[in-house]
Amino acid sequence: MKRRLAALLAVLLLAVPAFGAEWDPADPNDPLLWEPDLPEFDGPMPRTGETEDSFRIIVSFTGDMLLASLHGRRAAGNFLDYAARQEPEYFLRHVRPIFEADDFTVVNLENVLTDRNLTPKEKSTDPAYWFRAPAASTDILTSSGVEAVSLANNHTGDYGAAGYKDTVKAVSAAGLEYGGNDRTFYLEKNGWRIAVICHGLWNEGQAGAILQRLKAAEKDSDFQVVFYHGGTEGVHTPEPWRVRASRRLVDGGADLVLGNHPHVLQPREIYKDREIVYSLGNFCFGGSRGPENRTVIYQLILQVENGELLSTSSELIPCYVHTGGKVNNYCPAPIEDEAQRRQVLDFMDGNAKSPL
Repeated sequence: MKRRLAALLAVLLLAVPAFGAEWDPADPNDPLLWEPDLPEFDGPMPRTGETEDSFRIIVSFTGDMLLASLHGRRAAGNFLDYAARQEPEYFLRHVRPIFEADDFTVVNLENVLTDRNLTPKEKSTDPAYWFRAPAASTDILTSSGVEAVSLANNHTGDYGAAGYKDTVKAVSAAGLEYGGNDRTFYLEKNGWRIAVICHGLWNEGQAGAILQRLKAAEKDSDFQVVFYHGGTEGVHTPEPWRVRASRRLVDGGADLVLGNHPHVLQPREIYKDREIVYSLGNFCFGGSRGPENRTVIYQLILQVENGELLSTSSELIPCYVHTGGKVNNYCPAPIEDEAQRRQVLDFMDGNAKSPL
């Protein structure tokens, strides 16, 4: 079903960009335009014989989840239209068994959550986008096994400080842990702690701020993950400056580095026995009717014995961003077609030019 990657593999090659997505309009009143034949997911591995002294920790990470629509407005076929007509469990129903079988699921939540009619923040970019949704949208996450979110991205500030504050209030009220540019969160099992450091990485110099947070987190944790947001959108190869910055984070103590923001997948590599994934792509993504329809769930798997890290490994679970044919129905699912799975995995390993 899935390809396992040991953490001590040879350095992986990067791939050449190939970008494009096609979308044809469809009936917005039909939420299930196409459904793959999906068998039940059997979980990462059997978990028998675990004790407080000998156990595994499995953490799933996804790319950009944008559970909102432009300006928080409902229109035929957009995310908030689906949210008005579907139960919260609809959106992540195909991946919920995966998220419930792990110990923790962490996603990048890339929108404001607010019940107020806030003024959008002025932006200098063209085109510019502002995304918001009601605070109750957290039910999509809590109903499907998600425990934590990153808010360190370019859209949680779409409605200024007030919008960010409302978002923090909403996720906290829902019982979700969260990280931001000034807040590290910790995942703990049997006294063993993983620090998740969420931060923007918009230029090479920002790696310095992340390194300071890494040093602080090392005092309170056994394993440190950097979950950053930055890079050029729509290309399958990371910029040289981001490769340098990501490797610098490993040099500074990061045990794992995961990137977001390009909205498409970018490959992974092993650098000094540590894994870097340059982009996890989109996941459940309300920002486009036709996003590139390939993504992965990244699973970190740690084996702990008597308080010491015995082994580190990872798995990539190739997924569709949506299961609506050529149009987004905001319902990701694992890919079961072996050729399509292999294409994604080959791309992530640097052996294919495109995940498609």
